[in-house]
Amino acid sequence: MRLDLREIILTPGAVLPFAFQLDLSHLEFHGQAPIQAPVEVTGQVRNMAGALVFTAQARAVLSLVCDRCGVPFQREKVVDYETLLAETLEQEQDDGDIVVLDGDSLDAGALMTDTFILEMDTKNLCSEDCKGLCPGCGVNLNLEPCRCVREVDPRLAGLAKFFE
Repeated sequence: MRLDLREIILTPGAVLPFAFQLDLSHLEFHGQAPIQAPVEVTGQVRNMAGALVFTAQARAVLSLVCDRCGVPFQREKVVDYETLLAETLEQEQDDGDIVVLDGDSLDAGALMTDTFILEMDTKNLCSEDCKGLCPGCGVNLNLEPCRCVREVDPRLAGLAKFFE
């Protein structure tokens, strides 16, 4: 979605609100497509004393698989983003805090797509205290205890008999 900023570039205090959807269902992360519904993006561009400030929030429900226990789950992902906009940069170096406009407009769709992708988690857990799977018997330790039979170290066999 392109935002036409001609109306607010020269008007201090002016605000341009926006809302749109991003279709990111084609993107794969670790062999899965977790973004099945459109990403809802809302925000505004505000002229604050001649400086354009872009603020946005992207919100989506992700369909994920836990990296520890393998159970599918859903989680809401909210990404807040704020940056300054400029028509040109005085220095040639790339400053990550300032986005350069394309004439009098901004491709907010591409900007928020990149931002949302960069904010995706590298590890997805169904809960903070997920116990995962037992490496021996494969049981989900969140649902039931391990079924593995623990072998006693022969050096401690005498001590094991003491507790029987």
